[in-house]
Amino acid sequence: MAVKLSTIRQAFHLVKNIDFEQLGRLSEKIDLPKVMATVGKMNDQQLAGLMRMLQSNGSAKKKELPPVDGDFYDLSGMLSPEDRALQLKVREFMEQEVQPIVNEHWLKAEFPFELLPRLAALNICGATYDGYGGSSKSFLMEGIVTMEIARVDCSMATFFGVQSGLAMGSIYLLGSEAQKQEWLPGMQRLEKIGAFGLTEPEVGSGAAGGLTTTAKRNGDTWILNGQKKWIGNATFADVLVIWARDVDDNEVKGFLLRKDTPGFSVEKMHDKMALRIVQNGIITLKDCVVEEKDRLEHALSFKDTAKVLRMTRAGVAWLAVGCARGAYENALAYTQKRKQFGRPIGSFQLIQNHLVEMLSNLTAMQTMVYRLSELQDQGTLDDEHASIAKVFCSLRTRDIVSRAREVMGGNGILLEYNVARFVADAEAIYSYEGTKEINSLIVGRAITGFSAFV
Repeated sequence: MAVKLSTIRQAFHLVKNIDFEQLGRLSEKIDLPKVMATVGKMNDQQLAGLMRMLQSNGSAKKKELPPVDGDFYDLSGMLSPEDRALQLKVREFMEQEVQPIVNEHWLKAEFPFELLPRLAALNICGATYDGYGGSSKSFLMEGIVTMEIARVDCSMATFFGVQSGLAMGSIYLLGSEAQKQEWLPGMQRLEKIGAFGLTEPEVGSGAAGGLTTTAKRNGDTWILNGQKKWIGNATFADVLVIWARDVDDNEVKGFLLRKDTPGFSVEKMHDKMALRIVQNGIITLKDCVVEEKDRLEHALSFKDTAKVLRMTRAGVAWLAVGCARGAYENALAYTQKRKQFGRPIGSFQLIQNHLVEMLSNLTAMQTMVYRLSELQDQGTLDDEHASIAKVFCSLRTRDIVSRAREVMGGNGILLEYNVARFVADAEAIYSYEGTKEINSLIVGRAITGFSAFV
């Protein structure tokens, strides 16, 4: 009888708390007997989980997601407070000043000249140089600055690399004191723009031995003839570093060509699918007269040209890291917000697998270039060190931007989601500053002792 009274009490309590109207509506949508039979078979752990889900009833506090950050190993944490502040200052400029306008300028293939004064105010051009407006920063810091610029836009990072690295670097490493004093301070302040003319219409990787642009000594002047192609900043540069072969000794020499030199003309290249903001030009030199004082004093052979390329190739590896990081972070943020089947796609296993593979490659790239810059700061950087970083980082960047586009589905090809730009720009990074094949041969020569160059 006691058992029966207890059962009656439970039944009464159950009936008193049932909303029969709601139960009726529910029975029209689901098979209640089947649900009850299934629940009856659950163990204690399964029932506890079910109750937690029911009790939350959608009113649980919104889950706080981890921040979107591609620096998984916190390499930035190794910077000094001063350098970390500069990194964040560059990041703020890129996110607030460049990001809002970059897609429009990229689409129209126009350079944002209005940003130059604000970019100059960051005081980052020629940061590694001692004097001439430079601040004697480390190569590591220059690499991080390059990465931060490329993280938002690779075209702006390429402009920075040409101005601060190739053009200013040629003068800083190989110029006379008078040339340094004339050009470097103004270039550091972005009051004077530089370009670097090495590649030719028919000569890219074979520049060491195949330059067709010629230089002929004529008293205190040189006569330059030939063409250059793919020259960044060429359409608006004040000074162009032109590399030409001396017809008398067959050695490659460098010249500072002023923009108003008679016989110099430049044609903007159109219809590029990558780095569209970069103003690449085809340069024609027709009996251009350059004074001896404008010949780079210490550029006596292609070995001297290679000193500049060694320095800037490390920067291109950092640029590739920035491109990959920008694509990864945009893709990650997208997967946290984009919903399909009622859930953020970032909660799906296949999406997480893509993101982890992207982050793994990105982290490997970052640690590699970090060490690369340490070697550069120690003065022990060799060609093969820069070359293997350029090979690895540009290859992995291609993979990362491809996966970033993939996890975004169709939206991945729209400029408004940013990743499409990185996908296109990665193709240019893959080729410039030495192709994979040429850089691989440089490394191969170093590790085997045999040169495979033809």
